[in-house]
Amino acid sequence: MSSFDYTSLWERPPVIEEIILKQKENSLIQIDILRLDLIHPMLSGNKIFKLSLFLSDCLQSNHRTLLTFGGALSNHLSATAYACRTLGIKCIGLVRGEILNSPTLKYCQKMGMELHGMERSEFRKISEQTNNDLLISKYGPHTLVPLGGFGKKGAKGAMDIMNLVPENTYSHICTPVGSGTTLAGLLLKSRKETIVAFPAIKNMYDIPKRMLEMGVRSLDKLSVVSNYHFGGFAKRNDELIKFINQFYRDYQIPLDMVYTSKMLFGVIDMIQKGEFPRSSKILCIHTGGLQGNQSLPAGTLCF
Repeated sequence: MSSFDYTSLWERPPVIEEIILKQKENSLIQIDILRLDLIHPMLSGNKIFKLSLFLSDCLQSNHRTLLTFGGALSNHLSATAYACRTLGIKCIGLVRGEILNSPTLKYCQKMGMELHGMERSEFRKISEQTNNDLLISKYGPHTLVPLGGFGKKGAKGAMDIMNLVPENTYSHICTPVGSGTTLAGLLLKSRKETIVAFPAIKNMYDIPKRMLEMGVRSLDKLSVVSNYHFGGFAKRNDELIKFINQFYRDYQIPLDMVYTSKMLFGVIDMIQKGEFPRSSKILCIHTGGLQGNQSLPAGTLCF
C-alpha cells in the first residue's frame, strides 16, 4: 500500500502460532495467534501498518514533519517516535492531559519527539480531525496522523495485515479495538471470515459509525463483543493480571494489559461458554504494545 518498504523497519517477520487449550471439551476449536508483537519491540503489532501511508506521505513532503496524538501510556506515540527517528522525520506529539513522567513519554523524548500537553477537552476536539489548518498555524507544516491512525489512510495501511492471513483457513478473526482503524482494515479486505471486535474502551457504541467513516460499506461480517474491557481503557484488575501471567506460563506468549490480553480472555471465556460454533477455527491478532507494561509495578508480571 505505501510507496516505501515499511517492512525494512521490522526486526523479524510475524508468525502464526497455534495454542492448545487445556480444556479437553474444547479440542474441536482451533485457536491461532498472529504474532504481530514479534515485528519489533517499539513498532510492535499493528502500529507500523496504520502508520505506513502517513510515513510515506511525510517522506515525500518538503516539511518532513509528522504530528500525532496520544496519552501517557500510548503505544501509538512510542511507535511513531521510533519510526520517525529511524526515517529522519521530525516528530511532534500532542499528549492528553499534563505530560506525565511515564516510561512511554520518556522514551518518546529520547527518540526526539517534541511533546506538548493539551487539556483533555481540547484534546478530544481535535485528536481525530483530518483538517489541520489550526494545528499548522500553531506547529508549522506537517503530516497529521489522527489519534491511533484513525481514518481511511490508516485503515488502508491496516489492510496489509490481511496479507499475512492465509485464505480459506479461519472461520473467525478476532482483534482488539481502540480507534477501530485496524478493525476497518480487516473488514475492508476480509473474505469469508467473521471479524470479531473486542473493544478495549467502555461503552464504545459508535463502532458502526467509525467503520462507515473509514470506507467500510458492509458490516455483515462484523461481530462486536463489548463485555471484556475490564472497566475501561487501560483499566485492569487482579483477574486480568492473573490471566496474563498464566497465559505466559502456558504458551510463552507475553501479552499487554490494554488490548490483546482482554481479547484473549474474552475469546477463551466465550469458548468455554460454548459461544463459538463447534469446529471453529479462530485467528487472534496480537496487536503488540508490550512496552505499555512498563507502567506496572516491578514484579507484577512474570516475564
